[in-house]
Amino acid sequence: MPRNLDLTALRSFVTVADAGGVTRAAGALNLTQSAVSMQLKRLEEGLGLSLLDRSTRTMTLTPEGDQLAGYARRMLALNDEALGRLTSQDFTGEILLGVPHDIVYPCIPRVLKSFSAAYPRMQVQLVSSYTRSLREGFSRGDIDMILTTEDGVGDGGETLTEVPLIWVGAPEGQAWKQRPLRLAFEQFCIFRPSVQQALDAAGIPWEMAVQSDSTRTVEATVSADLAVHALIEGMEPPYIERIHHQGALPDLRQIRINLYTSELAGNEARRALADMIRTTYRNSLPERPRMVAQAG
Repeated sequence: MPRNLDLTALRSFVTVADAGGVTRAAGALNLTQSAVSMQLKRLEEGLGLSLLDRSTRTMTLTPEGDQLAGYARRMLALNDEALGRLTSQDFTGEILLGVPHDIVYPCIPRVLKSFSAAYPRMQVQLVSSYTRSLREGFSRGDIDMILTTEDGVGDGGETLTEVPLIWVGAPEGQAWKQRPLRLAFEQFCIFRPSVQQALDAAGIPWEMAVQSDSTRTVEATVSADLAVHALIEGMEPPYIERIHHQGALPDLRQIRINLYTSELAGNEARRALADMIRTTYRNSLPERPRMVAQAG
């Protein structure tokens, strides 16, 4: 007689795999660590397989666990889609979500996919722009919810995570060794002034190779090894990589990823979207020693 896999245990397993550990997964699932660990143990015992390699400091999937994760994600997606279509028909409408272009990937596609499955009749319109422009649109009431990249956090906002800026360049590139150091940035990028100040403080001469309104232009220049750039750790596109400069370039400042929401009280779908954003950004980016959460 066929056996059934426990969807609750599979959800814990996938969350542990995505979060990189039981502690983060427990927070995302709103469960205790012991409850998550017990679910994983029952899942492994039921299958007679070891799904997680616990021999190293960082928890990783075994080959069997990696295979199961693929099946589990498909099963959970179908489960969530079915529940969403059968139980969430009352939630209709549109949410305007503003996100700076440099923190859209890898988190926002995951959020949109999960939200669409849970609330299939709700539409999320994504607005991608600079933090300054998003703050202005939010203040006018043009955007319902925004993410920002800032040094601090404004009234009504909360910090989801705090991560450093890093130097990035072309794979195996050499542009970072050149002097003056050639930089490529968007015209209104809020990171640029602090990067230039850090170089000045370190006595490293620099020049602007590209100053453009187009992110694509900047990325093309950097990937061609014609200049270097700085972005938030964990947000590197596949054709650009972190520069391991061994101290030849100055360390850069920490950046807060903040969430601002408006008029969410009483609207379950909007609160759910905000919660998905919180969970995804807190669990998907490199873990920092300090986590700040604040509301003005």
